[in-house]
Amino acid sequence: MKQYMVTRPLYSEDAFADVHEKIHRHHKTVRHHVKQYFTLTKNGVCVNCSCDLKRAKNAALSLLPFIGWMRIYQLKEWLLSDIVSGVSTGLVAVLQGLAYSLLASLPPWYGLFTAFFPVIVYFFLGTSRHISVGAFPVLSLMVGAVVTRLVPDEGPPVNITGFEGLTSDEQRVMVAASVTFLMGIMQLAMGLLQVGFIVMYLSDTLVSGFTTAAAVHILVSQLKFVLGLVVPGLSGPLSIVYTLEKIFVQIEKTNVCDLVTSILIMVVVFIVKEINDRYKAKLPVPIPIEVIMTVIACGVSYAFNFRVNYKVDVVGRIPVGYESPMGPNMQIFGQTAVEAFPMAIVGFAVAFSVAKVYSVKHDYIIDGNQELIAFGASNIIGAAFKSFAASTALSRSAVQESTGGKTQSVLGAVVIVNLKGMLMQIREVPYLWRRDRPDCVVWLVTCLASILLGLDLGLAVGLGIELLTVVFRAQFPRCSVLANITGTDIYKERKDYMSIYEPQGVKIFRIPSPIFFANIDFFRGKLVEVGFNPLRVLRKRNKALRTIRKLLKKGELSGPIEESEDESNMEDLDQPTDFKDLPVQVNWNSELPANIQVPRVDVHSLILDFSAVSFLDISALKGLKAALKELIRVEVEVYIVACDAYILKKLHSCMFFDDEVKSSMFFLTLHDAMLHILDKHPVNSENTKVLR
Repeated sequence: MKQYMVTRPLYSEDAFADVHEKIHRHHKTVRHHVKQYFTLTKNGVCVNCSCDLKRAKNAALSLLPFIGWMRIYQLKEWLLSDIVSGVSTGLVAVLQGLAYSLLASLPPWYGLFTAFFPVIVYFFLGTSRHISVGAFPVLSLMVGAVVTRLVPDEGPPVNITGFEGLTSDEQRVMVAASVTFLMGIMQLAMGLLQVGFIVMYLSDTLVSGFTTAAAVHILVSQLKFVLGLVVPGLSGPLSIVYTLEKIFVQIEKTNVCDLVTSILIMVVVFIVKEINDRYKAKLPVPIPIEVIMTVIACGVSYAFNFRVNYKVDVVGRIPVGYESPMGPNMQIFGQTAVEAFPMAIVGFAVAFSVAKVYSVKHDYIIDGNQELIAFGASNIIGAAFKSFAASTALSRSAVQESTGGKTQSVLGAVVIVNLKGMLMQIREVPYLWRRDRPDCVVWLVTCLASILLGLDLGLAVGLGIELLTVVFRAQFPRCSVLANITGTDIYKERKDYMSIYEPQGVKIFRIPSPIFFANIDFFRGKLVEVGFNPLRVLRKRNKALRTIRKLLKKGELSGPIEESEDESNMEDLDQPTDFKDLPVQVNWNSELPANIQVPRVDVHSLILDFSAVSFLDISALKGLKAALKELIRVEVEVYIVACDAYILKKLHSCMFFDDEVKSSMFFLTLHDAMLHILDKHPVNSENTKVLR
């Protein structure tokens, strides 16, 4: 085993600062940062480099990332593979748009617009080279919830200016386009304000529970197509329960042809997808089974005239060309703002997560803020051309574009089969329960809330639970008592190791999180559990001194005398013990006269390990100082080790130190403090010799 040996002085923070001079770093103020982004001119001549050619070039590359990778594009090596990939991905994206338009409660051909306009805009503005932009089932379902709320299947639509003279489908298209436009504005604004970090608050666990719930919603929403039933679209809390109720009430009206077709397609697609997964290393390209089955179903439906003979609903003929652009409806903005924000967050979170995976795999950098700008612009421009919300298409469902008839049960079956990946995320629950129960609670609560309350409210509930777990972890962290690993300068939790050394009278307490207003009392309570309650001991000692003074004054310092219980001046009891008018200093750990009882303190030194403390707020500073004073006043020496330089600087600036709490208690490392204690309180032991 390799070994190393270091010989150096024993350092407190003060001693280290005296020996090693720090470099004075000039920290830029807000004013300096503002100057970097604005051009200062004097006599018409630019005196700031912010408008030079290099800055303009960097700005262009940042805003239009495609310029950067087009410059390094290897035409001969990449062109052919890109053409093949583009054709196959484009076919899937087009068919996916058709399928997921059902989730958005829109006519299928509007999914074609979602497959075209957003991806064109993203090409110019996006930083990921591999994600496929288009319809995403979760977003499509969220759009559908808004659409059916404002334009329900049964009953009149919400009274909105602009609905006059429009058909139900046209009203729904207006709602979907407007909420998508608003979603894009929110994403664009977040990107321009550089708040891409907001997605970090959506943990993988939360996203997993949320998408699993979305898969359940999608599954239920497609049952009416699979069974051939007429079920109105519902939204809001418990909508999934009411939808299931309406399905089961009319279950005897199931169209057998729809059901048989759906089951047959689901079985075949599922089997071939499993083959694709198992032999993906040997197959040049995955078998496009969804496309194949859609083509077959389309041919069979046309040949046997399913629409007339078996009363099977079909999509019908798709209009040729694109519709003229339109502006958003401002009244719809007010009606859908609450739903648009979670849509903006979910769409970006999913896309950014997938983009990160590909960027790591292919070794390039993506910019979260630029991605927000790209998706915001994509959704704004796409909405102007009547597309609905776009993100990254995770599950690949394929349907056929044709001027002939296509059965909707085929589209529903393909959607359901492609939910397998999201539904199988439920297998994470046992693993999370064994490894991290707070994370498991986040998954379960997010999933159940999203299923029962709807995706928008469910996401809010899940985020709230997730933030609560963070607060609880920080507020009630797992503190520990450390001990020296015999023969080393390493300190570990005393309960975990057998070969440890603990000098008598020394305790090492590790604080594993930031200290702030919410957990300072928790830490003070934990300190009491480590040894004793210093405030109680201090008050007992001051009461004892009062009693001793009275006995000395009366000359009755003998015989059994009860301790005074006078608590009229409690504040005096919290002050340091005062021996100035006594002939001798009292040894509190020895037997006291007149049967006076004071709790014994067996700890003479306490080390607080601050290596994991990243910040202290003002409330924590006050609480920490009070705790230190209580310990010092009962003659316990306190040492704080491995304190972050920023925290130490803050302590000085906040006037933390005084005659009792001194900067000399701060040591560079835990071992420095231990050696200092052993010098002050020598212990005759072989372990002590090794420790030195």
